[in-house]
Amino acid sequence: MNPQLAYDRWAARYDTDANRTRDLEALALRETLDDRSFDRCLEIGCGTGKNTVWLADRTGELLAVDLSQEMLEAARQKVISDPARQAHVQFQQADLRQPWSFAEGRLFDLVTFSLVLEHIEYLPPVFEKVAAVLSPGGLVYVGELHPFKQYTGTKARFDTEEGRQVVACFNHHISDFVGAAGTYGLRLSALREYFDEDDRTRMPRILTLVFQKP
Repeated sequence: MNPQLAYDRWAARYDTDANRTRDLEALALRETLDDRSFDRCLEIGCGTGKNTVWLADRTGELLAVDLSQEMLEAARQKVISDPARQAHVQFQQADLRQPWSFAEGRLFDLVTFSLVLEHIEYLPPVFEKVAAVLSPGGLVYVGELHPFKQYTGTKARFDTEEGRQVVACFNHHISDFVGAAGTYGLRLSALREYFDEDDRTRMPRILTLVFQKP
């Protein structure tokens, strides 16, 4: 199923379905960025806002972007419940494969990708756009289903009355992320793997990478 349709359908139950990948990536983002604050953040793949509220409390301005309008609405409802956050958080529906008109005229000191790049077939064009909107010294956080999990056939999926729906995904190796980012001058500054129950004898579930623009 194409990602936009899939996540529109999944939005109503995304927060309540059991989902170890969703929950572990949320933990990973918090651990990676916990000791930092930012002036302006671009959150790519905000989904239902599992990270949006947390990021909103650590940035002066947050632009949250997603392909799914239904996911965006769920995230918006979380944010508008707090007027202090509502004032500096914006939402935008967008396809990352198209020109990033939503970012025109702005530079960000943090860009985050949470469980979204697996749905993008070609990574270099995305990192080219990231490099163009990132401030010097700015950071890029990438949190993805670990390639090892992808190799076993694991994909984003959810159950409906019609049966299990599998979201269209593409396998990316660690070198694909590093190479695509490096092509546009983004340097790898951190890499970490996250395991279910923190059991390092098992296959890692989440891969995180942090890149920096010189």
